[in-house]
Amino acid sequence: MASTPMDLDVPDNSSPANGTPSTSLNITRTLGSGLPSTSSVTDVASTYRATKLFKREDIKDGRPQPYILSLDYDDPGELLMTSESDETIQIYKVREGRHDKQLLSKKYGVKFAKFTHNSSSIIYASTKQNDAIRYLTTHDNAFIRYFEGHQAPVTCLAMHPGNDDFISCSKDNTVRLWNAGTKNETGALYLNTPHLAAFDPSGQVFAVASPSSGMVLLYDHRNFEKAPFAEFDIVEACSSIDTNKLMEGWTKLEFANDGRSILLGTKGEGHFLLDSFNGSLKAYLRKPDGGSNRLAAGEDYTLNGDGPSGSNIEGGGDCCFSQDGRYVFGGTKKGAVVWDTLGNTPEKIILDPAYTLEDERPAAVVAMNPRFNFFATADQDLVFWLPDPHA
Repeated sequence: MASTPMDLDVPDNSSPANGTPSTSLNITRTLGSGLPSTSSVTDVASTYRATKLFKREDIKDGRPQPYILSLDYDDPGELLMTSESDETIQIYKVREGRHDKQLLSKKYGVKFAKFTHNSSSIIYASTKQNDAIRYLTTHDNAFIRYFEGHQAPVTCLAMHPGNDDFISCSKDNTVRLWNAGTKNETGALYLNTPHLAAFDPSGQVFAVASPSSGMVLLYDHRNFEKAPFAEFDIVEACSSIDTNKLMEGWTKLEFANDGRSILLGTKGEGHFLLDSFNGSLKAYLRKPDGGSNRLAAGEDYTLNGDGPSGSNIEGGGDCCFSQDGRYVFGGTKKGAVVWDTLGNTPEKIILDPAYTLEDERPAAVVAMNPRFNFFATADQDLVFWLPDPHA
Protein backbone atom coordinates (compact mmCIF):
# COMPACT_ATOMS: atom_id res chain seq x y z
CA MET A 1 0.00 0.00 0.00
CA ALA A 2 1.39 3.38 -0.95
CA SER A 3 1.89 5.92 1.80
CA THR A 4 1.63 9.68 1.91
CA PRO A 5 4.87 11.32 3.08
CA MET A 6 4.63 13.54 6.13
CA ASP A 7 4.75 17.25 5.33
CA LEU A 8 6.69 18.86 8.17
CA ASP A 9 6.33 22.60 8.49
CA VAL A 10 9.57 24.47 8.00
CA PRO A 11 10.53 27.53 10.08
CA ASP A 12 8.72 30.69 9.04
CA ASN A 13 9.40 33.79 11.09
CA SER A 14 6.02 35.27 10.23
CA SER A 15 4.09 32.50 11.93
CA PRO A 16 4.28 31.60 15.62
CA ALA A 17 3.51 27.98 14.84
CA ASN A 18 5.63 27.89 11.70
CA GLY A 19 2.86 27.25 9.21
CA THR A 20 3.63 27.36 5.53
CA PRO A 21 1.08 28.51 2.92
CA SER A 22 2.77 26.68 0.06
CA THR A 23 0.32 24.19 -1.42
CA SER A 24 -3.21 23.27 -0.49
CA LEU A 25 -3.97 19.91 1.07
CA ASN A 26 -6.06 17.51 -1.02
CA ILE A 27 -9.14 17.41 1.21
CA THR A 28 -12.30 15.64 0.07
CA ARG A 29 -15.68 16.90 1.20
CA THR A 30 -18.14 14.55 2.90
CA LEU A 31 -21.82 15.44 2.69
CA GLY A 32 -24.80 14.31 4.71
CA SER A 33 -26.94 11.24 4.15
CA GLY A 34 -28.71 11.16 0.77
CA LEU A 35 -26.55 13.86 -0.80
CA PRO A 36 -23.92 13.26 -3.46
CA SER A 37 -20.45 12.86 -1.99
CA THR A 38 -17.09 12.55 -3.62
CA SER A 39 -16.01 9.98 -1.01
CA SER A 40 -17.95 8.28 1.76
CA VAL A 41 -16.32 7.74 5.11
CA THR A 42 -16.42 3.98 4.52
CA ASP A 43 -14.32 4.40 1.38
CA VAL A 44 -11.53 6.20 3.18
CA ALA A 45 -11.66 5.11 6.84
CA SER A 46 -8.77 2.68 6.49
CA THR A 47 -6.59 4.92 4.31
CA TYR A 48 -5.89 7.91 6.55
CA ARG A 49 -2.25 8.92 6.82
CA ALA A 50 -0.47 11.47 8.99
CA THR A 51 0.07 14.14 6.36
CA LYS A 52 0.98 17.40 8.07
CA LEU A 53 2.91 18.00 11.28
CA PHE A 54 2.94 21.28 13.19
CA LYS A 55 5.64 21.86 15.79
CA ARG A 56 5.78 24.96 17.96
CA GLU A 57 9.18 26.30 16.93
CA ASP A 58 8.49 29.62 18.71
CA ILE A 59 9.21 27.97 22.10
CA LYS A 60 12.61 29.26 23.24
CA ASP A 61 14.78 29.90 26.32
CA GLY A 62 14.57 26.29 27.42
CA ARG A 63 10.81 26.41 27.97
CA PRO A 64 9.04 23.08 27.46
CA GLN A 65 6.81 22.67 24.46
CA PRO A 66 3.18 23.16 25.57
CA TYR A 67 0.49 20.50 25.55
CA ILE A 68 -2.60 20.88 23.38
CA LEU A 69 -5.69 20.80 25.58
CA SER A 70 -8.49 20.87 23.02
CA LEU A 71 -9.28 20.87 19.30
CA ASP A 72 -12.30 22.45 17.63
CA TYR A 73 -13.45 23.19 14.07
CA ASP A 74 -15.62 26.03 12.84
CA ASP A 75 -18.93 25.13 11.15
CA PRO A 76 -17.61 25.22 7.54
CA GLY A 77 -14.67 23.04 8.54
CA GLU A 78 -12.21 25.59 7.20
CA LEU A 79 -10.53 26.47 10.52
CA LEU A 80 -9.09 24.37 13.33
CA MET A 81 -8.45 25.88 16.76
CA THR A 82 -6.33 24.59 19.62
CA SER A 83 -6.14 25.72 23.23
CA GLU A 84 -2.73 25.06 24.73
CA SER A 85 -1.10 24.78 28.14
CA ASP A 86 1.07 27.86 27.56
CA GLU A 87 -2.12 29.99 27.61
CA THR A 88 -2.30 30.48 23.87
CA ILE A 89 -4.92 29.80 21.23
CA GLN A 90 -3.66 28.69 17.83
CA ILE A 91 -5.81 28.81 14.68
CA TYR A 92 -5.02 26.88 11.50
CA LYS A 93 -6.41 27.08 7.98
CA VAL A 94 -7.37 23.53 7.17
CA ARG A 95 -7.44 23.43 3.38
CA GLU A 96 -4.20 25.39 3.03
CA GLY A 97 -2.58 23.30 5.75
CA ARG A 98 -1.01 26.27 7.48
CA HIS A 99 -1.01 28.17 10.72
CA ASP A 100 -3.14 31.32 10.60
CA LYS A 101 -2.81 33.18 13.90
CA GLN A 102 -1.91 33.02 17.56
CA LEU A 103 -3.99 34.59 20.34
CA LEU A 104 -2.69 35.10 23.88
CA SER A 105 -4.64 34.72 27.11
CA LYS A 106 -1.81 35.09 29.62
CA LYS A 107 -3.89 36.96 32.18
CA TYR A 108 -6.79 34.51 32.36
CA GLY A 109 -5.41 31.27 30.92
CA VAL A 110 -7.37 29.21 28.40
CA LYS A 111 -8.89 25.76 27.93
CA PHE A 112 -11.76 24.16 26.01
CA ALA A 113 -11.83 26.84 23.29
CA LYS A 114 -14.91 26.53 21.05
CA PHE A 115 -16.01 28.33 17.90
CA THR A 116 -19.43 29.92 18.00
CA HIS A 117 -21.42 29.78 14.75
CA ASN A 118 -19.47 32.84 13.62
CA SER A 119 -16.00 31.66 12.66
CA SER A 120 -14.40 34.83 13.99
CA SER A 121 -15.90 34.47 17.49
CA ILE A 122 -14.97 31.95 20.14
CA ILE A 123 -15.67 31.09 23.76
CA TYR A 124 -13.25 29.51 26.20
CA ALA A 125 -12.87 28.67 29.88
CA SER A 126 -10.44 30.46 32.17
CA THR A 127 -7.70 28.77 34.17
CA LYS A 128 -6.57 31.80 36.23
CA GLN A 129 -8.05 34.83 38.03
CA ASN A 130 -11.56 33.37 38.17
CA ASP A 131 -13.75 30.70 36.59
CA ALA A 132 -15.49 32.91 34.03
CA ILE A 133 -16.08 31.92 30.42
CA ARG A 134 -14.79 34.47 27.93
CA TYR A 135 -16.25 35.47 24.58
CA LEU A 136 -13.63 36.73 22.14
CA THR A 137 -13.44 37.97 18.56
CA THR A 138 -10.43 36.47 16.84
CA HIS A 139 -9.97 39.11 14.14
CA ASP A 140 -9.00 41.80 16.67
CA ASN A 141 -8.43 39.70 19.84
CA ALA A 142 -11.06 41.73 21.72
CA PHE A 143 -13.42 40.47 24.42
CA ILE A 144 -17.13 40.83 23.75
CA ARG A 145 -18.26 39.76 27.23
CA TYR A 146 -17.60 37.50 30.19
CA PHE A 147 -19.99 34.80 31.40
CA GLU A 148 -19.66 34.77 35.18
CA GLY A 149 -21.31 32.47 37.69
CA HIS A 150 -19.19 29.36 38.16
CA GLN A 151 -17.38 29.14 41.49
CA ALA A 152 -14.98 26.37 40.50
CA PRO A 153 -13.12 25.33 37.33
CA VAL A 154 -15.12 24.63 34.20
CA THR A 155 -14.86 21.01 33.03
CA CYS A 156 -16.68 21.16 29.68
CA LEU A 157 -18.18 23.56 27.13
CA ALA A 158 -20.79 22.39 24.61
CA MET A 159 -22.15 24.53 21.76
CA HIS A 160 -25.72 24.18 20.48
CA PRO A 161 -25.64 22.85 16.88
CA GLY A 162 -27.94 25.52 15.48
CA ASN A 163 -27.56 28.72 17.48
CA ASP A 164 -25.28 30.40 20.01
CA ASP A 165 -26.72 28.75 23.08
CA PHE A 166 -24.11 26.80 24.99
CA ILE A 167 -23.70 24.72 28.13
CA SER A 168 -20.93 24.83 30.71
CA CYS A 169 -20.17 22.20 33.35
CA SER A 170 -18.12 22.90 36.46
CA LYS A 171 -16.57 21.36 39.54
CA ASP A 172 -18.94 23.60 41.54
CA ASN A 173 -21.62 20.92 40.85
CA THR A 174 -23.60 23.07 38.44
CA VAL A 175 -24.51 22.96 34.79
CA ARG A 176 -25.20 26.43 33.43
CA LEU A 177 -27.00 27.32 30.23
CA TRP A 178 -26.11 30.47 28.33
CA ASN A 179 -26.75 32.40 25.16
CA ALA A 180 -23.79 34.25 23.70
CA GLY A 181 -25.96 37.34 23.20
CA THR A 182 -26.27 38.08 26.92
CA LYS A 183 -23.93 37.83 29.88
CA ASN A 184 -26.55 36.34 32.19
CA GLU A 185 -27.14 32.62 32.31
CA THR A 186 -30.46 31.39 30.97
CA GLY A 187 -30.68 28.60 33.53
CA ALA A 188 -28.80 26.30 35.86
CA LEU A 189 -28.96 22.70 37.06
CA TYR A 190 -27.55 21.64 40.40
CA LEU A 191 -26.17 18.12 40.13
CA ASN A 192 -23.43 16.01 41.65
CA THR A 193 -20.26 16.06 39.49
CA PRO A 194 -21.93 17.07 36.20
CA HIS A 195 -18.58 17.14 34.46
CA LEU A 196 -19.56 16.56 30.81
CA ALA A 197 -22.39 17.71 28.55
CA ALA A 198 -23.36 17.38 24.89
CA PHE A 199 -26.21 18.44 22.59
CA ASP A 200 -27.89 15.95 20.30
CA PRO A 201 -27.75 16.83 16.56
CA SER A 202 -31.21 18.43 16.64
CA GLY A 203 -30.35 20.72 19.54
CA GLN A 204 -33.60 19.75 21.25
CA VAL A 205 -31.95 17.42 23.76
CA PHE A 206 -28.81 17.67 25.80
CA ALA A 207 -27.08 15.08 27.94
CA VAL A 208 -25.15 15.52 31.17
CA ALA A 209 -22.68 12.92 32.42
CA SER A 210 -22.07 12.56 36.16
CA PRO A 211 -19.25 10.10 36.84
CA SER A 212 -19.61 9.92 40.63
CA SER A 213 -23.25 8.84 40.24
CA GLY A 214 -22.51 6.65 37.22
CA MET A 215 -25.34 8.29 35.27
CA VAL A 216 -25.96 10.03 31.97
CA LEU A 217 -29.06 12.27 32.16
CA LEU A 218 -31.07 13.48 29.15
CA TYR A 219 -32.95 16.79 29.24
CA ASP A 220 -35.39 18.57 26.97
CA HIS A 221 -33.55 21.76 26.09
CA ARG A 222 -36.71 23.88 26.15
CA ASN A 223 -37.86 22.43 29.48
CA PHE A 224 -34.56 21.75 31.17
CA GLU A 225 -35.87 22.98 34.53
CA LYS A 226 -37.96 19.82 34.70
CA ALA A 227 -36.54 16.46 35.68
CA PRO A 228 -34.54 14.60 33.03
CA PHE A 229 -36.77 12.59 30.73
CA ALA A 230 -34.24 9.73 30.65
CA GLU A 231 -31.62 8.45 33.07
CA PHE A 232 -29.01 6.02 31.78
CA ASP A 233 -27.32 3.95 34.49
CA ILE A 234 -23.78 3.32 33.24
CA VAL A 235 -23.00 1.02 36.15
CA GLU A 236 -25.92 -1.24 35.31
CA ALA A 237 -25.41 -1.11 31.54
CA CYS A 238 -21.65 -1.59 31.43
CA SER A 239 -20.52 -3.38 34.60
CA SER A 240 -20.26 -6.74 32.85
CA ILE A 241 -17.59 -5.28 30.54
CA ASP A 242 -15.51 -2.79 32.53
CA THR A 243 -15.61 -2.32 36.29
CA ASN A 244 -12.80 0.24 36.50
CA LYS A 245 -14.23 3.31 34.74
CA LEU A 246 -17.92 3.09 35.57
CA MET A 247 -17.82 6.02 38.02
CA GLU A 248 -14.57 7.83 37.24
CA GLY A 249 -12.21 8.73 34.45
CA TRP A 250 -14.81 10.03 31.96
CA THR A 251 -13.26 12.22 29.29
CA LYS A 252 -15.79 12.76 26.49
CA LEU A 253 -19.54 12.85 25.84
CA GLU A 254 -20.76 13.07 22.24
CA PHE A 255 -23.87 12.25 20.21
CA ALA A 256 -23.49 10.70 16.77
CA ASN A 257 -24.79 12.86 13.93
CA ASP A 258 -27.51 10.31 13.21
CA GLY A 259 -28.75 10.73 16.79
CA ARG A 260 -28.74 7.00 17.47
CA SER A 261 -25.65 6.61 19.64
CA ILE A 262 -23.85 8.35 22.47
CA LEU A 263 -20.09 8.03 22.91
CA LEU A 264 -18.84 8.09 26.50
CA GLY A 265 -15.07 8.29 26.34
CA THR A 266 -12.89 7.20 29.25
CA LYS A 267 -9.21 7.32 30.13
CA GLY A 268 -9.32 3.58 30.83
CA GLU A 269 -8.98 0.53 28.61
CA GLY A 270 -11.86 1.46 26.33
CA HIS A 271 -14.86 3.68 25.55
CA PHE A 272 -18.60 3.02 25.96
CA LEU A 273 -20.95 3.27 22.97
CA LEU A 274 -24.52 3.68 24.21
CA ASP A 275 -27.92 3.51 22.55
CA SER A 276 -29.23 7.06 22.78
CA PHE A 277 -32.84 5.90 23.11
CA ASN A 278 -32.60 3.41 25.97
CA GLY A 279 -29.05 3.76 27.31
CA SER A 280 -28.08 0.15 26.68
CA LEU A 281 -24.49 -0.71 25.85
CA LYS A 282 -24.14 -1.12 22.09
CA ALA A 283 -20.39 -1.75 22.18
CA TYR A 284 -17.29 -1.46 24.30
CA LEU A 285 -14.53 0.03 22.15
CA ARG A 286 -11.36 -1.58 23.42
CA LYS A 287 -8.13 0.37 23.10
CA PRO A 288 -5.14 -1.56 21.76
CA ASP A 289 -2.52 -0.05 24.09
CA GLY A 290 -4.32 0.90 27.28
CA GLY A 291 -5.61 4.14 28.73
CA SER A 292 -4.80 7.80 28.28
CA ASN A 293 -2.53 9.71 30.65
CA ARG A 294 -4.58 12.91 30.35
CA LEU A 295 -6.77 14.05 33.23
CA ALA A 296 -10.43 13.11 32.99
CA ALA A 297 -13.10 15.80 33.22
CA GLY A 298 -13.17 17.15 36.78
CA GLU A 299 -10.17 15.08 37.85
CA ASP A 300 -7.74 16.80 40.21
CA TYR A 301 -4.13 17.52 39.42
CA THR A 302 -1.44 15.71 41.35
CA LEU A 303 1.48 17.70 42.71
CA ASN A 304 5.00 16.88 41.66
CA GLY A 305 8.25 18.72 41.31
CA ASP A 306 8.60 18.35 37.58
CA GLY A 307 6.16 21.01 36.43
CA PRO A 308 3.46 20.30 33.85
CA SER A 309 3.42 16.81 32.43
CA GLY A 310 1.07 14.83 30.24
CA SER A 311 -0.48 13.12 33.26
CA ASN A 312 -1.32 16.50 34.82
CA ILE A 313 -2.88 18.01 31.71
CA GLU A 314 -6.57 18.26 30.89
CA GLY A 315 -7.83 17.22 27.50
CA GLY A 316 -10.87 17.34 25.30
CA GLY A 317 -11.07 13.57 24.90
CA ASP A 318 -9.20 11.10 22.70
CA CYS A 319 -12.20 9.79 20.74
CA CYS A 320 -14.90 11.13 18.41
CA PHE A 321 -17.50 10.01 15.88
CA SER A 322 -17.04 10.17 12.13
CA GLN A 323 -19.44 12.47 10.29
CA ASP A 324 -21.82 9.62 9.42
CA GLY A 325 -21.88 8.23 12.98
CA ARG A 326 -20.73 4.77 11.90
CA TYR A 327 -17.10 4.99 12.94
CA VAL A 328 -15.31 6.13 16.08
CA PHE A 329 -11.79 7.51 15.75
CA GLY A 330 -9.59 7.16 18.79
CA GLY A 331 -6.13 8.20 19.84
CA THR A 332 -3.37 5.85 20.98
CA LYS A 333 0.15 6.22 22.28
CA LYS A 334 1.36 5.95 18.68
CA GLY A 335 -1.18 7.21 16.16
CA ALA A 336 -4.88 6.51 15.93
CA VAL A 337 -7.37 3.69 15.49
CA VAL A 338 -10.84 3.36 13.93
CA TRP A 339 -13.69 1.28 15.31
CA ASP A 340 -16.53 0.24 13.00
CA THR A 341 -19.66 0.39 15.18
CA LEU A 342 -21.55 -1.83 12.72
CA GLY A 343 -19.21 -4.63 13.71
CA ASN A 344 -21.05 -5.21 16.98
CA THR A 345 -23.72 -7.86 17.45
CA PRO A 346 -25.53 -9.14 20.55
CA GLU A 347 -22.81 -11.80 20.70
CA LYS A 348 -19.98 -9.33 20.12
CA ILE A 349 -20.18 -6.33 22.43
CA ILE A 350 -16.42 -5.83 22.80
CA LEU A 351 -15.03 -4.27 19.63
CA ASP A 352 -11.37 -4.09 18.72
CA PRO A 353 -10.28 -1.46 16.18
CA ALA A 354 -11.10 -2.25 12.57
CA TYR A 355 -8.16 -0.15 11.36
CA THR A 356 -4.88 1.02 12.86
CA LEU A 357 -3.48 4.34 11.63
CA GLU A 358 0.18 4.37 12.61
CA ASP A 359 2.23 7.37 13.62
CA GLU A 360 5.13 7.90 16.01
CA ARG A 361 3.38 10.63 17.98
CA PRO A 362 0.80 10.12 20.73
CA ALA A 363 -2.77 11.24 20.02
CA ALA A 364 -4.12 12.48 23.34
CA VAL A 365 -6.79 14.71 21.76
CA VAL A 366 -8.78 13.82 18.62
CA ALA A 367 -11.28 15.81 16.52
CA MET A 368 -13.07 15.05 13.24
CA ASN A 369 -13.73 17.78 10.69
CA PRO A 370 -17.51 18.34 10.29
CA ARG A 371 -17.38 18.88 6.52
CA PHE A 372 -14.32 17.20 5.07
CA ASN A 373 -12.65 13.80 5.17
CA PHE A 374 -10.03 15.11 7.54
CA PHE A 375 -9.22 14.71 11.20
CA ALA A 376 -6.60 15.97 13.59
CA THR A 377 -4.78 14.55 16.59
CA ALA A 378 -2.57 16.26 19.12
CA ASP A 379 -0.49 15.92 22.23
CA GLN A 380 2.39 18.37 22.11
CA ASP A 381 2.51 18.33 18.32
CA LEU A 382 -0.51 18.79 16.05
CA VAL A 383 -1.02 16.27 13.23
CA PHE A 384 -3.37 16.56 10.26
CA TRP A 385 -4.65 13.28 8.80
CA LEU A 386 -5.88 12.83 5.23
CA PRO A 387 -6.96 9.79 3.18
CA ASP A 388 -4.18 8.41 1.01
CA PRO A 389 -5.38 8.87 -2.61
CA HIS A 390 -3.13 5.98 -3.71
CA ALA A 391 -4.40 3.46 -1.15
